[in-house]
Amino acid sequence: MTAEFAVAVPAVLLVLAACLGGLRVATERLRLVDAAATAARAVSLGEAPVRGAAGAAVAAVDRRGQTVCVTLRSEVPLLGLPVPVEASGCALAGIRP
Repeated sequence: MTAEFAVAVPAVLLVLAACLGGLRVATERLRLVDAAATAARAVSLGEAPVRGAAGAAVAAVDRRGQTVCVTLRSEVPLLGLPVPVEASGCALAGIRP
């Protein structure tokens, strides 16, 4: 084993871990977008907001006229550090799909 190989392997593994962590953050964001849209529809129909499918906490419920917006927040570990992920979903109040 050469010294160059011994230095390159940890660097490649670190980059691979960062890429996989970034993919995990992107996947969590997609889950939050879907869960926020579902929560916004539920709130617009008068139901209580529930925790998102991704286990996210409801950060805010905002009502502006006929529009109801729900914001969900979650944290994803990336290389040992928590990365906050947030998504919002809106729906028209009182309109059933």
